Amino acid sequence: MIVCKSAAEIERMRIANALVAEVLADLAAMVAPGVTTADLDAAAEAKVRAAGAEPAFKGYRGYPATLCASVNEQVVHGIPSKRSLNEGDIVSLDMGVKLNGFFGDSAVTVGVGRVSDDVARLLRITQEALERGIAQVRVGGRISDIGHAIQQHVEAHGFSVVREFVGHGIGAALHEEPQIANYGEPGRGPRLDGEHGPRGGEGAVGRLDRGDARWIAVGALRAHRRRHEGRAARAHEGRLARPAMTSAISVEGIVRESLPYAQYRVEIDGPRQVTAHVPSGPGRNFIRILVGDRVRVELSPRDVTRGRILEKL
Repeated sequence: MIVCKSAAEIERMRIANALVAEVLADLAAMVAPGVTTADLDAAAEAKVRAAGAEPAFKGYRGYPATLCASVNEQVVHGIPSKRSLNEGDIVSLDMGVKLNGFFGDSAVTVGVGRVSDDVARLLRITQEALERGIAQVRVGGRISDIGHAIQQHVEAHGFSVVREFVGHGIGAALHEEPQIANYGEPGRGPRLDGEHGPRGGEGAVGRLDRGDARWIAVGALRAHRRRHEGRAARAHEGRLARPAMTSAISVEGIVRESLPYAQYRVEIDGPRQVTAHVPSGPGRNFIRILVGDRVRVELSPRDVTRGRILEKL
């Protein structure tokens, strides 16, 4: 059964997922030749706990780590170890958190140093496939439209999808309905219209695992897999609130409001406002943020209405 979410619940999920996005961005910046996947896992757990959240994966069915780190031919659920990353590798970083009773969960795949042209093409095609899948999350659509769009794009470029894994819903539980495959015929499965769920609430929430396209694209490049993940909340009135996987953008703005959990409402581009948080860690050139301060904000690569404050200007 698909559990529909209220606007308040979606907002709590958004906060949890914003933390996941921040941590993944920090981990992606750490990826370099010589870094071990255990190094990345230790950093992930420290950042999650410093933010007052719990690692969602650690202890889940006996899983021993905060992060799943899958290198090259590993499709998913790679356990962090002392394995060092090498130039030209790709590594999928998958992690989740539990914060204020709701889960956030996402993944990103990162090239280590300079990658080959074939690998760069693999990364690009799977990114595009995810975006095509997310574009199908709209009122009146069907669950199977998502996987169909992913499959069509991947196979059109000579790759194939991994059929053994699926995406899934997320919310107060780490895994909820519906299941979302990377393939299939369109027009099948539950309709995306908000009518499903015990309360008939405002939105059905799912994790579109960047194919859960978590696991798209093996085929032509047998030595490599590529996985992205994203979440999409499709509200009953047709609003799509989802992380857009684009390059991060740095902008300047003025703090207009202080919010809970070290977050701030920042005005950029005239009347436009975004929600930005203060990340933990050394090297910040400010001590305290006040209403009226001018700051530099890096917009989230998954949701351009949110970001993190890089510095006080």
